[in-house]
Amino acid sequence: MLDTSFIILILVFVTALTFDYINGFHDTANAIATCVSTRALSVKAAIVMAAGLNFLGAMISTKVATTIGKGIVDASIITQTVILAGLLGAITWNLITWYYGIPSSSSHALIGGIVGSVVAHAGFQSLQWAGLKKIILSLIISPIFGTFFGFIFMVIIFWLFRNKNPHTLNRNFRYLQVFSAAFMAFSHGTADAQKTMGIMTMALVSYGTLQSFVVPTWVKASAAIAMALGTAAGGWRIIKTLGKDFVKLQPVHGFAAETSSAAVILGAASIGMPVSTTHVITSSILGVGLSKRITAVNWTVAKRIVMAWVITIPAAAIVSSTIYTLITRFLPA
Repeated sequence: MLDTSFIILILVFVTALTFDYINGFHDTANAIATCVSTRALSVKAAIVMAAGLNFLGAMISTKVATTIGKGIVDASIITQTVILAGLLGAITWNLITWYYGIPSSSSHALIGGIVGSVVAHAGFQSLQWAGLKKIILSLIISPIFGTFFGFIFMVIIFWLFRNKNPHTLNRNFRYLQVFSAAFMAFSHGTADAQKTMGIMTMALVSYGTLQSFVVPTWVKASAAIAMALGTAAGGWRIIKTLGKDFVKLQPVHGFAAETSSAAVILGAASIGMPVSTTHVITSSILGVGLSKRITAVNWTVAKRIVMAWVITIPAAAIVSSTIYTLITRFLPA
């Protein structure tokens, strides 16, 4: 007969992979919104490309997974139920923001969910504040870098091709944007799938299967597959928000936004900083829009996006702490 803790471990893994799947379709827009809106790629071709490169990106590194798995709380003092509640809180908030087409951060939702359930279980003193501050700081700084590089890259492109015919320029950049979208999809897999790997490995350490925090290959593969499948499902509501409602984009703008955001994401992933791909691509699009003129940005949509950024961590934390309270009535704490 299976013991209860093992059953909960299975539930944690199923929920973690469900989160990764939802993360895939929730954040599909990160990679393909701009190339779809500029018609550089058809929707079907963009999704197939994004799914494949999400998988490849997820398999190349575990530095971000280690930061998430060890930086929030010591895995040895939390339980499977804590992790389960944290994941459920993140999933719930992701689905709410997806339904309303708001490009909030899955990274923020996951961190907020884990923090909320951990605090409900053992109080604020159980958090590793040094690691948590590093994570939150990276999530705050990355949109600044995204806006800056998006703006600068767009200005450089305009200067280099200032004497070119705009129609010809956009036609050529439509082809180049296929490569920038691929670059963005690869970076998305590198950054986001690792966060789920970190949580799954944390669960294995907590259960006692692993003696130290080392991400197993099968955990990497399962997280990568789940994200790729979710990406293939598509996230049309958020694609519309980023690709059409926020800033009207031409291929040259899409190329600049995707290339600059992918560079920021991969740079952060190389040093284990868990940035939000949603925040980076959105801020890069903002920077590109500002290079045209201030009025090129739909500030009403921008306000909704920023509001989602601000409330996601506390909202996901509240949801997960509530879920933890409810499920501990039926499962061991």
